[in-house]
Amino acid sequence: MITDQIVQVLSQHWLAIGVGLVLAWLARNRYYNGLHKYPGPFLASLTDWWRFIDVHGRRPERTHIALHKKYGPVVRLGPNTLSFSNPEALKTIYGLNKGFIKSDFYVVQQSVVKGHSLPSLFSTTDNDFHMQFRRCVNAAFAMSALVQYEPFVDNTTRLFLKQTERLYIDNPQACDFTRWLQFYAFDVIGEITYSKRHGFIEKNEDVDGIVAYLTKLFLYVAPIGQIPILDRFFLKNPLYLKLSEWGLLDATFPVAKFARARMAERLPELEKAKSGSGGGGGGGGNSPVLPTAEKKASDHRPLVKSPDLLSKFLAAREARPEFMTDTLVQTMAVSMAFAGSETTAISLSAVFYFLLKTPRALARLRDEIDTAAREGRFSDYETGLVTWHESQALPYLDMCVKEAFRLHPAPGLPMERVVPKGGIEIAGEKIPGGTIVGCSAWVLHRDPHIFGEDVEVYRPERWEVRGPGDEARVKAMNGTMLQFGMGSRTCIGKNISLLEIYKLVPTMLRRFEIRFDNPDSEWEIVNAWFVKQHNFITRFSLREIVKPEKGLEAAGLGVEAMA
Repeated sequence: MITDQIVQVLSQHWLAIGVGLVLAWLARNRYYNGLHKYPGPFLASLTDWWRFIDVHGRRPERTHIALHKKYGPVVRLGPNTLSFSNPEALKTIYGLNKGFIKSDFYVVQQSVVKGHSLPSLFSTTDNDFHMQFRRCVNAAFAMSALVQYEPFVDNTTRLFLKQTERLYIDNPQACDFTRWLQFYAFDVIGEITYSKRHGFIEKNEDVDGIVAYLTKLFLYVAPIGQIPILDRFFLKNPLYLKLSEWGLLDATFPVAKFARARMAERLPELEKAKSGSGGGGGGGGNSPVLPTAEKKASDHRPLVKSPDLLSKFLAAREARPEFMTDTLVQTMAVSMAFAGSETTAISLSAVFYFLLKTPRALARLRDEIDTAAREGRFSDYETGLVTWHESQALPYLDMCVKEAFRLHPAPGLPMERVVPKGGIEIAGEKIPGGTIVGCSAWVLHRDPHIFGEDVEVYRPERWEVRGPGDEARVKAMNGTMLQFGMGSRTCIGKNISLLEIYKLVPTMLRRFEIRFDNPDSEWEIVNAWFVKQHNFITRFSLREIVKPEKGLEAAGLGVEAMA
């Protein structure tokens, strides 16, 4: 019989057949969609395991920079993946209404609660869902909302200054500055989100081990995201998730538990506010689930007076209960804990590190700050706190921050998108539909045609408009910056991060002299999607806050009145 003959052939030649199938699969990958015409590592054209191994090595940004230097503006990083370094590709890949969607790399980053993945604004691959979700919460993150959040940032910053003085002045123990800045960023986002700090700064410890957990999670996400199907065998194993859904085990991500616990702390206040206004409710004071909205859709009264983010998310739920469910409110809270601290801490560390490594730039920035202080342009001469409005009148500060964003952007991998059906032209190249494409901030920010030949040098002056006609050069640089993403999927928390950075940097420089514990040391970098720094060890000494010169005290009062 034919079946017996097939079995006999397979049993006798199984090895040759297996090798043949593997070779056929590799050949199919190599020539898939005609992408073999694009240069890149040969192994990368055969299998995504090349990318996995490279990213697992924790410095893929160096690989990407080197590959684009060697091969040019388009590099093949996988059988179905292309990386672009031409700035012209940015508007096409990340522009509005182009039909691109995020790749499954982002699905790997979705939190799990009670056996279900929670697509967030950041991790969803559904553009329609993202559009509706963003519409619900966009006003809470607008630049105009910053004035409402600044008091929260000020509360945490004052504590941060006190704790820095208490813990690190006249103390033989040096400061792990990146970790300390992450504690700051976590407590700021806690206060902005829930009107309550998490306690990182007070305790000077990793509350609930959440920072350590996030570090491990990103070390998982970065390589697994190169072959997303692997996630279905590990953190999102269907059997594991189903058992969690049935309550037989708990697969909830610790970061989601962390956010739910913070929300539960607010529930008694929220429940009291609801019952006092006649609204229906559900859920007890200790429940980790938000009370269900039973008010009419037309009743948009806020549940609490506090203008924190949680109250705004709840107001969005009241305004659009058919879409903004309790689950999505929780998802937003998880997102704030998930990414609200990591990227801001990385950027703050970069600003301080490069300033300390570039004494000339540090001296010029300090002179700008001290000059503003002597001219009475600050409202606070006790703690040294700088307001957002005051920071925007410090042009060299702006240059220093932008240069740190350029040289050390927080995201360290290409921001992947899937080409829409039918294909599309990207920077002069016709790319087939379904191809994964993306640009890396680490590559784009080092384009010598845009930023000058000295792209590896921290030089804030490159952002200075040098005279008539130079605006176009600076505009081109700004248009190439990718540290917060681009287009409709730009990081929604961008303005909050900028608020923290532009306030804390000048405030710390007014209050402290900061120096390396070992001036010859270099930090260590770990690229686990977000490029985190280690071994950034510093010491602090108190600095006398520069006061207004005589006759200018009134100007300071005027600034205070305006603020």
